[in-house]
Amino acid sequence: MNIRPPRTLLRPGAADSVCWQCSLQLSRSRVPTAASSRTFAQSFAPQNAIAPRPRRLRLGYFFANSALPLAKNIRSGRYAASTAAPRSHDEAPTSSPTTPHPNQDLPHRRRQAAKRKAALAAAEAAGNTPGNSLPAEDASSALTTSAANHSAKSFRRQFALYLSLSKPRLSMLVVLTSMSSYALYPVPDFLSPTIGVDAPSLSPLTLAFLTTGTALCSASANALNMLYEPDTDAKMSRTRNRPLVRGLLTQRKAVVFAILAAATGVGALYFGVNPTVAALGATNVVLYAGVYTPMKRLHWLNTWVGAIVGGIPPLMGWAAAAGEAATDTGGFEELLLTRDAIGGWLLAGLLFAWQFPHFMALSWSIREEYKIAGHKMLAWINPARNGRVALRYSLAFFPICFGLCAVGVTEWSFAVTSLPINVWLTREAVRFWKHEGYQGSARGLFWASVWHLPVVMVFALVQKKGMWSRVWRAVFGEPLVEDDEDEDEWEDEEITETIPKPKELRIGS
Repeated sequence: MNIRPPRTLLRPGAADSVCWQCSLQLSRSRVPTAASSRTFAQSFAPQNAIAPRPRRLRLGYFFANSALPLAKNIRSGRYAASTAAPRSHDEAPTSSPTTPHPNQDLPHRRRQAAKRKAALAAAEAAGNTPGNSLPAEDASSALTTSAANHSAKSFRRQFALYLSLSKPRLSMLVVLTSMSSYALYPVPDFLSPTIGVDAPSLSPLTLAFLTTGTALCSASANALNMLYEPDTDAKMSRTRNRPLVRGLLTQRKAVVFAILAAATGVGALYFGVNPTVAALGATNVVLYAGVYTPMKRLHWLNTWVGAIVGGIPPLMGWAAAAGEAATDTGGFEELLLTRDAIGGWLLAGLLFAWQFPHFMALSWSIREEYKIAGHKMLAWINPARNGRVALRYSLAFFPICFGLCAVGVTEWSFAVTSLPINVWLTREAVRFWKHEGYQGSARGLFWASVWHLPVVMVFALVQKKGMWSRVWRAVFGEPLVEDDEDEDEWEDEEITETIPKPKELRIGS
């Protein structure tokens, strides 16, 4: 039976169709091959028995669009290894390290590789190694990620989302600074009969109200901050996972949370501590949410406003302790504008100065994201001034620590023990200023600032003025020798005051 050639299958008028062109191409490709001249034995040889049947369709058939990179690679022969002739059963498998994976040039693969390469280049430029780099996201983003794994109406999900609104790490830092300042307040001697022992703290109940009220005020300010800038948070890698950006919480719920937190926090400070502390807490909410947050888009001086916000919590702790020892009305002037309040202002200055080396180093690592988001930061506006500011305020810790010793907040040994940690921070600030953040100087200054604040505060608490004499009396029940001398002098003065003067005796007679 004779089979007509493929070109006769279609009408001559259909020569412009795809099927006619394919049949024409198949008819031209039929040429005699070596397989047609082989013998019967050669055709059924064992080595050819396992050979697979040749493919009738090429892989490039499915990639007719020449604009696709994969179609170009297939047509150019880059994947010839995958379509090569099969090996015999006794041939050792060979692998070429240069043979590309069939999926590595797909568009999404190339985008992922480009992102990894860009992130690695940015880390190397900043001097950040994968094991010791700056934090990739804040605590709010991490909490949002964990909350998304629970059901929509579960208590754990809602609690995590509202907790992320408060920025827990920042709120915890604010609370710890106010508690430390409260504990560092020098307790007057006349209060020792009231509290039993001349302890470093004054009243546990006052401390509880101070902690609760400060935490709620900080949570309210942070929630209002997120409400104001969800569009800019979406443009930054550290903040794009926050609950309002992802839509896990509505703006109405966030507003209600911020109002309730502010009202409860200020109320706890007013009724549980004193009106001065409540006024400072309300001022901090207004400054952070109403001044600092919108000012980030207007001028680079927003960093100084944020530093003032960070310096107020130590004043709150100092005013809370001073209110317990107040002998007059306990107003703002008596608590914060007297000579005894110098220690509180020095602690506020310590927190004010600490934020500059910490934030300048942190903002430098994400300066491009701040620029894209529209935040006016010195890290990208003026990197040279950014380094000078960090160095300038790092040097401020030396007189501040010396002043705490001079006004009687700490012992003079604190000036010596705080010296190494201040020198370390200053050294990293010098490197940061010299290299303008490159060669790992930003990472070094950031981690030095992270360790600097807790170490300095712990040293100050351990070396508080009269701390070890109180511990001695609490353990052994007797004062030190120097306290005995003071007590003898007090008794002599009391005896001399009770003896009547000769002139008074003559008048009475």
